[in-house]
Amino acid sequence: MRFDILKLIGEHSKRYANLPDSFIKRKMERIFWKTPGWPKYLPKTHQKKRFRFGLYRPWTNEFRMENPAHEIPKYEHVEPIKNWSFFRGDRVEIMTGPDKGKQGIVKVIYQEKNWVIVEGLNTVLEMIGKEKGFPGVPICKEMPLLVTEDVQHVDPLDLKPAKIEWRYTEEGEKVRVSMRTGRIIPIPPSHYETIDYKTPASYIEGEKDTNKVVVEEVTFKPLLKTFEMDLMDKLNIKEDRVQKPTYWY
Repeated sequence: MRFDILKLIGEHSKRYANLPDSFIKRKMERIFWKTPGWPKYLPKTHQKKRFRFGLYRPWTNEFRMENPAHEIPKYEHVEPIKNWSFFRGDRVEIMTGPDKGKQGIVKVIYQEKNWVIVEGLNTVLEMIGKEKGFPGVPICKEMPLLVTEDVQHVDPLDLKPAKIEWRYTEEGEKVRVSMRTGRIIPIPPSHYETIDYKTPASYIEGEKDTNKVVVEEVTFKPLLKTFEMDLMDKLNIKEDRVQKPTYWY
């Protein structure tokens, strides 16, 4: 079974960045040895398979510096969540820590660590630019919260925390439902936002985007010709040479 490095990253962790999987895979991969493409050897790849996930995204240089090539990080057990229920834009309430009882909006999701960052809450003071002759500039840095223990969804009916479960409506739509009041908690529009656009319908095409008219236009028609024959017909080249006989022994 071949190792797929993209399975280490949660789907919702990379949604907002709107980056292609090929780019993320190329930035994360640490290949030590790989069989050549020709001749046809049995495909084998020796690469780094264990990473230390933190606040830095897997496609950033900071993540690469935190994960040296030949270092094997200590195994960290992360409780798998089959049906992920936290999305960007959700209103949640913090259940532990100094900000217990406060409500905020989910800003960032780290699905591979079961973390979320709530905007403006669970912050620590960090000094930036501290040097010998300069005390530095203090900033508030938002720290992650564990979705299984530290936060709960807020019921839109009474704005109180509630556990939720996934159910199906009569139309077959999968929705989140509050177990306390039975009210549907819709997925917020912020979940569909990316760094490139607020909603897919509001995206403005640029010069390098492929136009819809061009996509629908048929630009290739298959013919029973080789590339050389097709090129000769378009350039009006006539073949008048006589091929010499060949013999097979």
